[in-house]
Amino acid sequence: MSEKLQKVLARAGYGSRREIEGMIQQGRVSVDGKLATLGDRVDVTPAMKIRIDGHVVSIRESAETICRVLAYYKPEGELCTRHDPEGRPTVFDRLPKMRGSRWIAVGRLDINTSGLLLFTTDGELANRLMHPSHEVEREYAVRVFGQVDDEKLNQLRKGVQLEDGPAAFKTISFQGGEGINQWYNVTLTEGRNREVRRLWEAVGVQVSRLIRVRYGDLPLPKGLPRGGWTELALKDVNYLRGLVALSEETASKVPVERERRRMKANQIRRAVKRHGQQVSGAARRNNSTGKGAKKG
Repeated sequence: MSEKLQKVLARAGYGSRREIEGMIQQGRVSVDGKLATLGDRVDVTPAMKIRIDGHVVSIRESAETICRVLAYYKPEGELCTRHDPEGRPTVFDRLPKMRGSRWIAVGRLDINTSGLLLFTTDGELANRLMHPSHEVEREYAVRVFGQVDDEKLNQLRKGVQLEDGPAAFKTISFQGGEGINQWYNVTLTEGRNREVRRLWEAVGVQVSRLIRVRYGDLPLPKGLPRGGWTELALKDVNYLRGLVALSEETASKVPVERERRRMKANQIRRAVKRHGQQVSGAARRNNSTGKGAKKG
């Protein structure tokens, strides 16, 4: 049975459907020597040669790869892109390396937002989790700066008009704070660009800190440092797959519990060390720039 080419490649882990559609439009994908176009359907056979950027991709081997999901604690200052022309750090820099597949980010967090970011090897899973039709709930801890009253909170619950259409928080709960610096937890069921910040700005309130603390029923793992990752167990992977009507996996790459605890402790130590080195390096560069400015 034939399937759309972008769906086949997404399921095999070569990107989300949206990413692969972009590759096809850019003329980077071919099937049996013929340049692919959007809408092409394929029947996968062992003899078929699908190429991305001239390199043959193995659909058979990729299709047999176990679906894997990582939970990553994104720090502020990292970009949700694979490569940055300015050389700034990206969320992909610290992820474990793989052969024959790659990590696909489930949505994005902007450079000034931290918190839970999921990655998977299954492009179809990533695509469905990101699609607004599935209404997967995201929760954020937000520190706001400005006067917040009941009228503004009611506006945010009922909905405000943004430049890309109406939007609203599903829930808002006060978490504490003093004066005009207060913390709230808010939930959304879509992931439009900078939506949390834009909603607050629409009622005249600025967001000074934003952390994603939950995706669906999966919280940001306790004890995970900024810049650290942990691989989700089979139960959590199948929870995500069930949210978007995908079949359950029956195997996992996550090792047995004792080995998993040892590996997790090691990866956290490495992540903290790398994060500390990056912060120290950035501080040295800033100090150097500051000294130069004073001399000028």
